[in-house]
Amino acid sequence: MDLRGGYRALVPAPFRPTLRRSWRLFRAFQVEQTDPDRFYGALAADSVAHVQHFADLDGAWVLDVGGGPGYFARAFRGAGARSTPLDADLGELSGLGSPEPGTVLGSGMQLPFADGSFDVTYSSNVLEHVPDPWLMADEMVRVTRPGGLVFCSYTLWWGPWGGHETAPWHYLGGHRAARRYARREGHPPKNVFGTSLFAVTAAAGLRWARSRPDVEVLALVPRYLPRWAWWVLRVPVVREVVTWNLAIVLRRR
Repeated sequence: MDLRGGYRALVPAPFRPTLRRSWRLFRAFQVEQTDPDRFYGALAADSVAHVQHFADLDGAWVLDVGGGPGYFARAFRGAGARSTPLDADLGELSGLGSPEPGTVLGSGMQLPFADGSFDVTYSSNVLEHVPDPWLMADEMVRVTRPGGLVFCSYTLWWGPWGGHETAPWHYLGGHRAARRYARREGHPPKNVFGTSLFAVTAAAGLRWARSRPDVEVLALVPRYLPRWAWWVLRVPVVREVVTWNLAIVLRRR
């Protein structure tokens, strides 16, 4: 799949949270570092299918907060949406060459857009990388029009991948895991605990979503798990370890 030249977004199948889907994503996750096109291409296609489960993307204006090099933007455009990627890191935006057309350099915690600008506001695995994740979530709601969709998912700190490349040693502490990684690899991790990686929990996300009077909660689900395993989110402590990634889906009132 050529993402620089003749890219064609993967056509998403209808969203079905089956065990087969979970296994497919896990297999792709295993090659995130060695074959990022495969991993991010598969995740972007799955994300579009998940969003389409709640909203019609054809003609919709989508803000992708923390959009990175463009995998998600191109998948959204392949579904007929107008996509505006935003990222605070120019290096991330340039990962596939020149940033996507219409890309905005800015902070997710201070979105440079007017209230109610977008039909869909989307973010994948970004909240754990900002020091005030719920300020960013507030901003996502603010720039979404009434009736529009907010889709936000993030990696849980106490899950198996909470420490990202330092996992599973993050269970012994984020700073200790980062020091161990630096000794072993000869360089610091990309995601430095306390600087670009923070401990975000499922409980905090559930409280935030349920506390806002200006949204309707459409779904609070373990993003990568099959539907029959979604019950884990109802069990305190267990949900922090097993959920892995929490998806919060809201309708702006």
